[in-house]
Amino acid sequence: MDGSDESKAALQTSWRYWTHFMFKCIVHSPKPEIDQFRGFAQYLNRQYPLPPIFIADVFLKPIYGNITLTPQFPIYVKALCQLGLVDVSSVLVALCKYSSLNAYIRHPSRTGEDAEDHVQSPNNLEQRRIWRVSSWFEEFFFYQLIRTLVDGSAFRDIRSTLVLVKIVCKWMALFTAASAAVATDILAEVQQARERDGLPRGQEDLETSRAAFLPFLTRLVETPALVDALRHPIARDVRRELLETLTRFRHTLPPDTNFGERLDMFRCETLARLDPLPKNRQADAMDEFLEPVMRLENFAIPDIPIPNSRAGLYVYLNAALVGRPLIDDAMLISFLHNRYQGETQSSAIDLIVASFDILANTVFRSEGPKDAHLLRSFLINKLPLLLCQLFASQFSTASSEYCITEALNQVDTSVFPTASLMFDETRSNNPYTESVREDFCTACALHGLVRREHVERILGETSMSYEPSLEKYSKDKLVQSCLSDPDRIQGLVRDIDKMDGNVGAICQALVELMRQLCDSKETMSLKLLCSQLAHKPQSLDILLLFERLPAVLEPLCQLLDNWRYDDDQGEYQPIYEEFGGILLLVLAYAYRYNLRAADIGIVSSDSCVAKILDRAHISRPLDELTEQEKTHVNGWIHGLFGSETGGLGDDLMSSCPPQDFYLVVASLFQYIVSAYTHGYLNVESLKSGIEYVVDTFLLPSLVPAIRFLADYLWVDQKEQKSVIKILQLILLPSSISGEASAMLSSVKNLIAKPLEYSLRSYQKQDPKNQDIEPLLRALRDNLPLSRRTGGAEHHELDSWSNSSSSGLSGAIRHTVQGLVQMHHGVNVMPTSYTHRQTIAACRIVGTRRVLRAMLDEIRHQPEAYDVVTMLVCAPDVTIESPASGLLEAAGSAASQRRLTLREALKAESESCLKPNKKEEAETVVRLHRRVEAMLALPAAATMLEAPDIPSLDLSGGPGALVTGGMAAVAQGAGGGMMMEAVGLDMALGSASSDLGLGGVGGGGLEAANEGEMFCRTLDPQLEIYWGDGMNTSGG
Repeated sequence: MDGSDESKAALQTSWRYWTHFMFKCIVHSPKPEIDQFRGFAQYLNRQYPLPPIFIADVFLKPIYGNITLTPQFPIYVKALCQLGLVDVSSVLVALCKYSSLNAYIRHPSRTGEDAEDHVQSPNNLEQRRIWRVSSWFEEFFFYQLIRTLVDGSAFRDIRSTLVLVKIVCKWMALFTAASAAVATDILAEVQQARERDGLPRGQEDLETSRAAFLPFLTRLVETPALVDALRHPIARDVRRELLETLTRFRHTLPPDTNFGERLDMFRCETLARLDPLPKNRQADAMDEFLEPVMRLENFAIPDIPIPNSRAGLYVYLNAALVGRPLIDDAMLISFLHNRYQGETQSSAIDLIVASFDILANTVFRSEGPKDAHLLRSFLINKLPLLLCQLFASQFSTASSEYCITEALNQVDTSVFPTASLMFDETRSNNPYTESVREDFCTACALHGLVRREHVERILGETSMSYEPSLEKYSKDKLVQSCLSDPDRIQGLVRDIDKMDGNVGAICQALVELMRQLCDSKETMSLKLLCSQLAHKPQSLDILLLFERLPAVLEPLCQLLDNWRYDDDQGEYQPIYEEFGGILLLVLAYAYRYNLRAADIGIVSSDSCVAKILDRAHISRPLDELTEQEKTHVNGWIHGLFGSETGGLGDDLMSSCPPQDFYLVVASLFQYIVSAYTHGYLNVESLKSGIEYVVDTFLLPSLVPAIRFLADYLWVDQKEQKSVIKILQLILLPSSISGEASAMLSSVKNLIAKPLEYSLRSYQKQDPKNQDIEPLLRALRDNLPLSRRTGGAEHHELDSWSNSSSSGLSGAIRHTVQGLVQMHHGVNVMPTSYTHRQTIAACRIVGTRRVLRAMLDEIRHQPEAYDVVTMLVCAPDVTIESPASGLLEAAGSAASQRRLTLREALKAESESCLKPNKKEEAETVVRLHRRVEAMLALPAAATMLEAPDIPSLDLSGGPGALVTGGMAAVAQGAGGGMMMEAVGLDMALGSASSDLGLGGVGGGGLEAANEGEMFCRTLDPQLEIYWGDGMNTSGG
């Protein structure tokens, strides 16, 4: 092509005929036999020749039905290869461009070097259509293309061979990027959506395609013609790109593949010989050449003994319980096994001591009202269950009794007094620590870890509270008793506060009860249960010691999402009350732990619960509301404040389901604020309207409403006083029923923290305002129960920042020094510590800087190895999602989250192996290896068999695999068909590869609409009627 207008026109015409030919192959039934296809293709090529890269693009790009390729087309493309109309490079370019693997690298935002590694294409991936399932025909083509390598047809000349190498590099980069995306679960929502549609998960897609690509790649690099082409002087840049891309790709392969070994041989021997280095640089070059992981594994450092410190498990448990409880039985048991190398007795003793230490630490830090209930329940109700699992493989009562006795001997009696010391009038007992020894032994006896007759011997004196007649609860019996007598549910909720070892069965029974009530749609009983749990925020913490959050909330969310009015619905106010009571528990979990909809297991964009959690507190302008929403808001305003309407009637609530009401509640309150500010509502009307809102059937809606009002207070405007007035009427009602008062207390627990921040901010603007202090007093009792997120308080940040001249980094070093001083022994006081400090430091000064401070401390005192190891291993509640990668939305949160200490340590260990950093490498590599050994996962079979891990059915119904796209093509329906920009990025330098044809809308190839293409005769000799034959003589 010479780039002239005539050439462009000829190319455009040829492309249209080939596209028409391709459409005929799709829509006609029966499809043409292979001999017919060959004849048509040869005739078309003689009349309308088209470069191979465009022919491959025509047959391999998705047009309308983008589920997967038409089954006959791989055979057709194979025939085109045999005819020489397409070649290896053109097929690989089209396959790479439209591969479904591109879907797994769309979302993560990359910068810097990561962006260079990211597979780019001439068209924006968000706009370019790609196949949804392509692995099966990619597998077919890779195996077919191996034949072209064997017969040599893929290597026409040096240039074509180097072009092929660059395209193969594109494929390796695609596999590398897709592997990283799938491995880190940053596209969980994409994979969930594919599962719902009945499509393969990304891991299956990736493995299927890559399994066929590996033989093709291996055969390619072992072909002498390729090596000869790479020796050419013009191939220097290609060699460098091949080396870099192959190195990254090799890192994603399983270590025990034969193909991997052969690729390593080509990389380390063949490519190394093509670019030899001077002898004085070969050693350093080999270090740079080897993958970081390989260099880490082979880096020799002297072994030094690192004893397990008392502070180790103390730090780990502190982190696991500082916010939302992160106790996973199987993972914790595996962690203990890795840490103590199977020494069950040592791990049991240290686990018991650490559990007492974290409770003592809470008392020392005066955080008892906020944390002690959870930590006591962990020690008494959860720890015996963990010990049962720890001793399971070699259980003997004598062994467990020895460990418990030995551990209690190390517990400080001044903090956890014996029964006789509790009657000593000279000492001041603490309600959070007294009787803990006895309660713990009672729970251990209940679960068979201690013989009942040996309890007093272990305690060293007569027990004042031990009840030998205490029976072990059964989850199934508790569930059946509550189903037969719903009045027992309230008592079961109260029993969550018990400290006798039976709370685990109670919690599991409550979760199973909620699931069964959801299945049977017993919404009245379910509303009572959810309302009682929401009223006790600390009970939510206890539940998560024994059940995972998705298991608790998934049935509730499904019920709320599918909530519908009955056809013969009589009253609507009870429906609002039941919906709100169930929703209140979901809101309680989301607000207490600062969770988004995706965090609690909701991935559907149509979920009403997701919309309520994410958007209900945000007011929208009138022009953003739908007509139906405008009608709802208008109806509620007239129902609440209109004297003519006579209050809230069934007509209003029947036309506005509770799901819709919660989505407009913020807008409704904004209009109330504006109306009161501008005099459209007087005080009496406002009071009468708010009285409806503080009734039980609307009270849960005050959670998003008050959050909206709290946000509204931050804006300096004249409507702030109106907001204060409305808050007074809500938080300090003049008259309210007992049930409504209890529910209002539940609402205040949820919004106390954000509302207090807003009120205090407004108080600084208007210090003389006397209306704010009563509101703050109304929230005082709710503040300790409001949030448990792992975030630090303002006074804590001030204290840590001012404790050292180097700020938070210095505070971290001081903390490490203090933790190192904790030793094993009798009556050892635990060092004051909260993992909120580590989380805050990583957030504010950066994870890498915090890690460097810890590494500096190790260099100053090697005794800090174990403490720093546990700080790095400790879970971070602000990063770890309850859905654990399975349900995370679109990868946006995962791709933007900050580094964990473990990730930062891995990066530091790889970078320190550079020649100029060898002196500091020993400390970093030793720490990295110890951390990875601690966190090594157990075998998959072991995890599947582990007890107390509830099965979580995340499978959705398979969607239809066939859409109406093909039918639309067959009928000629739809809009104009535009060929996408034909710039097929071959990565051949900076030269444009679009052949000067432009792109969409830019004067390039633009096909006519389908109707025109299918109805008009393109050429008398090309009017195809399958079955009647076709004149291929050209005459």
